Amino acid sequence: MTTPSGHTEAIAASRVIGTSVYNTEGKSIGSIEDVMLDKMSNGIMFAVIGFGGFLGMGEKYHAVPWATLDYDEDKGGYVVPFTKEQLQAAPAYSIDELTGADGEAARDASFQYYHVKPYWH
Repeated sequence: MTTPSGHTEAIAASRVIGTSVYNTEGKSIGSIEDVMLDKMSNGIMFAVIGFGGFLGMGEKYHAVPWATLDYDEDKGGYVVPFTKEQLQAAPAYSIDELTGADGEAARDASFQYYHVKPYWH
């Protein structure tokens, strides 16, 4: 079975981590550092996208709802439907903040900021 954009429904996390992410202008904004799993629903809470750092210093991590990422074969990476300005203004976290309280605070803020319908309702 495939997604609406023609991609497979399942993918190994190891293939996702490290994949580049692009904004709507086609500019690279960073890469997927990790994925947070929701153990209760057996789904993905969000992708952890890192950008803005140099050699790991000053890196910002953003929780982006998984449903907003679309794989672009020509780019070899994911595209998010957000502008550079939207991404720069998005909530940013440290890795510890993303995983604190089971990631729910970051998840909730992310879904609200990007106006994505929560999957857990």
